[in-house]
Amino acid sequence: MKASYLREDLEGHIGSDGLLDWAESIASQVQPDQVYRNKEGRITLRFEHQGQPFFLKLHRGIGWREVFKNLLQLRLPITSARNEYEAVRRLESLGIDTLAIAAYSLHGINPASTHSMLVTDELSGTVSLEDYCRDWSASPPLASLKRRLINKLAGSARGMHGGGINHRDFYLCHFHLDPDSLESPKLRCYLIDLHRAQLRESTPRRWRVKDIAGLYFSAMDCGLSRRDLLRFIHQYSDGGLRQALGTDQSLWQEVERRAVKLYRREHGSAPPQL
Repeated sequence: MKASYLREDLEGHIGSDGLLDWAESIASQVQPDQVYRNKEGRITLRFEHQGQPFFLKLHRGIGWREVFKNLLQLRLPITSARNEYEAVRRLESLGIDTLAIAAYSLHGINPASTHSMLVTDELSGTVSLEDYCRDWSASPPLASLKRRLINKLAGSARGMHGGGINHRDFYLCHFHLDPDSLESPKLRCYLIDLHRAQLRESTPRRWRVKDIAGLYFSAMDCGLSRRDLLRFIHQYSDGGLRQALGTDQSLWQEVERRAVKLYRREHGSAPPQL
């Protein structure tokens, strides 16, 4: 199997036939402090090309041992960049802020040795919501700002799940806020790290619960109020609060149980009271 994509602004600098060789050349020359991950057959790094910053994810094959290890743990192994490429493209089609793809290439069909790469623009000037909201418990933000962010996250979650995608690592740290957009009508908050995402015609309930519980768990130390939770539920649910607290009540109870369990496991204590 072969597949490739090269954005128009890079076509004059990189030949599409040699994308994987180009990616390997970048990886061989990168400085250690620009490498963010290098294990299980995948390296993630930052680099610059023609003065522009990018991120490269290069997959070199994980080997059959790692494939079987994941399967025995009832986990789908990540064997190439194809998963993230397709997830980003679907999010784009749904109008959800996400990564901008500059290049992609895939060679091979053997899941243990597929060679692939994905290059995305660096989200320059953005900040993860985990960092942005870190001190909210002690220094609450303006109520209007909190409302905008909650509406944005709920809208992204609703659109993602409605479009048949579940993230599997749906935490505040994987949303990157453009602070400049706080003064504009359209708030920009980009969903990243989609290499483990799953794509279907529709998102099963168990995976919706897992995603939302992960997001709730990661926000539990941000000084949330019950009103904040109800706002999220209202924005996420097709039928608003009436349906969410009626026919969908068990879903949100399951979300809460799972989020509390995650918090206890991570911190060894109960989460803060609302």
